[in-house]
Amino acid sequence: MTTTVGKAVLGWREWVALPQLGISELKCKVDTGARSSALHAFAVEEFYKEDQRWVRFGLHPLQHNDATEVWCEAPVTDVRRVTDSGGHTTERYFITTDVVLGNQCFPVTLSLTSRDNMLFRMLLGREAMKGRFLVDSGASYQQGRVSEPLR
Repeated sequence: MTTTVGKAVLGWREWVALPQLGISELKCKVDTGARSSALHAFAVEEFYKEDQRWVRFGLHPLQHNDATEVWCEAPVTDVRRVTDSGGHTTERYFITTDVVLGNQCFPVTLSLTSRDNMLFRMLLGREAMKGRFLVDSGASYQQGRVSEPLR
């Protein structure tokens, strides 16, 4: 595990886990050009649980594999308009969930969007990385496979 100046170093792609969503391993693209983080979601459905707005959605956790599905539920933390890298603006649900990256576990806010046409099912934006990591854009998987998080 690479670290420098007290901060862990990330490559342009890393392994993450989203334990609260039942995702034990997911390849993630590290993107300092994106402000927010995004998670692939399909069949997003809003519902209420104890007077709180939630979403239920499907996720294809494996690259190049739409047959494997994981179904997730999470409380909605926000709904807002997001402009993607192609300049298209859409309204998206946002959830907040723990992400495990290397030996760190921390909350991240994720927009839910279809990433079917993207290589990576998750995008880790700069807001999630701020103060925690440095990025080496020429490296990959600097934090290795997901391990037990330090608390």
